[in-house]
Amino acid sequence: MSHNTFGHLFRMTTWGESHGPALGCIVDGCPPRIPVTAEDIQAYLDRRRPGQSRFTTQRREPDQVQILSGVMVDDDGVQKTTGTPICLKIDNVDQRSKDYSEIKAQYRPGHADFTYDTKYGIRDYRGGGRSSARETAARVAAGALARKVVPGMSVKGALVQVGPHRIDRSRWNWGAVDDNPFFCPDPQSAEHWADYLDGIRKAGSSVGAVVEIVAEGVPEGLGAPVYGKLDQDIASALMSINAVKGVEIGLGFEAAALTGEENADEMRQGNEGRPLFLSNHAGGVLGGISTGQPVVARFAVKPTSSILTPKRSVTREGDEVDVRTKGRHDPCVGIRAVPIGEAMMAIVIADHYLRHRAQVGERRD
Repeated sequence: MSHNTFGHLFRMTTWGESHGPALGCIVDGCPPRIPVTAEDIQAYLDRRRPGQSRFTTQRREPDQVQILSGVMVDDDGVQKTTGTPICLKIDNVDQRSKDYSEIKAQYRPGHADFTYDTKYGIRDYRGGGRSSARETAARVAAGALARKVVPGMSVKGALVQVGPHRIDRSRWNWGAVDDNPFFCPDPQSAEHWADYLDGIRKAGSSVGAVVEIVAEGVPEGLGAPVYGKLDQDIASALMSINAVKGVEIGLGFEAAALTGEENADEMRQGNEGRPLFLSNHAGGVLGGISTGQPVVARFAVKPTSSILTPKRSVTREGDEVDVRTKGRHDPCVGIRAVPIGEAMMAIVIADHYLRHRAQVGERRD
């Protein structure tokens, strides 16, 4: 199976399966002399970790990361990157492969069972193997490193819609994101979502969600016209996340309903001779190149297809069956997609930061 690597100069290659002994990643291209510890990475993995509320899968994984290569302690006792490939490992400790024994020969509707089997002639039915969202733990670990590459950059994410229920943006409060199990910036919506998802969970069903990612402190000038656009690579990165079916940058599809006058981000002269944008409908990217404004992207996550309701399907041998997926699953997989989206945004920007530095260096005008 090819295509397990993402990025150009900052490159992440993930490895491992959902029900294998471990999973992880190799990060190549990370600059040397960046201070990093396992605890730095663990803080982000803990935000993604399953089993932290009744609204996510009850699989109990500590997701403890080990740094196997690419770092050393300097003369001052600080552990830093060496510039060599960094290997990160996360053990799987709570696999229950027997939960999937009944669907060994069945194609689950909405899953990658049929397409994997058609392409490779073999599939890992134990939780989906490489197609499982378990793989994304490695991305979050790599994203923790990526955040350290771009000086002054911060990447934050929030859940802005669950099923048909959207937040009230007038109540947006970043401080509330870590105070509820949904990464929700609107506390009132979070309370409503709890009741709503309780009903979905008890019914053995699932719903989709929309996640918004905001990167601040992104230098202007990142990205390249035509085939190296920053927003193009962000869209690719976010679309690579399991269950994502749509991505938009800035206003996205809403921009189609505006006039040119409404959509344009007007400018005035700001401090230190730099333009000051009066709005950010473009989401911090114009012509594929960052403007220095916050980079804003949203992505839509479909409902997980692992539900208790029997759904019509077929077996590998062509027999018609009704498939009922047992096991431990998220009633809304979009909740844990928030730290994954943050990680992929950070990885893209770190990669473009290094590509920009390699191509044009530092401007001195």
